[in-house]
Amino acid sequence: MTLKEAVLKSLEDINEITNYLTVYNKIVEKKYYDFGAAKTPGSTISAILGDFIRNGDMRVKRIKQDGGTYSYYLTKNEQNIAIEVLNNVAETGIISIKNTAKTKTYEERDLHKLLSSYLKNTGIYSKTIFHEQSTFGKDSNQIWTHPDMVGIRFLNLQSKASQNFIKSINRVDTFKLSSYEIKREINSDSELKKAFFQAVSNSSWANYGYLVAFEFSDSLAEEIERLNQSFGIGVIELNANPYRSKILYQAKYRDLDFSTIDKLCKINKDFEKLIEQIEKLLTAEERYYKSTEKELNEFCDGYFANDTEIEIYCKDKFIPSEKEPLV
Repeated sequence: MTLKEAVLKSLEDINEITNYLTVYNKIVEKKYYDFGAAKTPGSTISAILGDFIRNGDMRVKRIKQDGGTYSYYLTKNEQNIAIEVLNNVAETGIISIKNTAKTKTYEERDLHKLLSSYLKNTGIYSKTIFHEQSTFGKDSNQIWTHPDMVGIRFLNLQSKASQNFIKSINRVDTFKLSSYEIKREINSDSELKKAFFQAVSNSSWANYGYLVAFEFSDSLAEEIERLNQSFGIGVIELNANPYRSKILYQAKYRDLDFSTIDKLCKINKDFEKLIEQIEKLLTAEERYYKSTEKELNEFCDGYFANDTEIEIYCKDKFIPSEKEPLV
């Protein structure tokens, strides 16, 4: 492991709010990293934890304690932390870094794994929908029907009683479906409008629709905001480190359009299989829930296991990124 990966693994093991010294002790205990003759390894751990927050890396959050010190935890473990404690979560500053010297040789679909990793960290299962595999898939008009990716988030209720209660009222409330239109970059007003209305068209069936791009021109900020307010399509800026990706504008909620969902199921087998997997998980008996959830996870898009995988992938795909030294 790199030291950064060892910090993340230790936070996962600890599974609660903790400080940098506890993280350091866990790394030593589990032998995740050899500090060698380092004179101040604890300070190095503290600096790395701080970098997660300063760089807007959403995998780690922190809480300001009395006296001005900070404690940290993994975002994906947030559900295990008491609500009254989380009320003190400090706001994180997100740094947006523009890389002007880009090698524009990566493909749009190379970005899908970055997005799936970002979404997975927020509790969303995602699946790429290949329009060329659909009936009449070679028809260019299909791009106005198909989303690039579909995401599903399940309502995470902890008690069995509350789970059964909400299901008995309205099963639709137990999950939310999202649609994602992905672009490499959007640099002009015409590119923005075409991509935006493509997202409007192919997400009409979903609860939430998003336009995702690796780069948006700064000159388009006002027009993006106007379009978001007018049509409710959310906007995500993707980063080569997917955990630094950010939602620029939230999508507005809409009811599901089941007739369009039915149409997409008829013309695309992957979409139909995803809907089948979602239905299986929603109706699974408690004893089969874990195995059904695993089946859905394996069907959905892959995601990165660690930062080293991300770095290798971006290098192989020529996706531009800020060079981060491995500590």
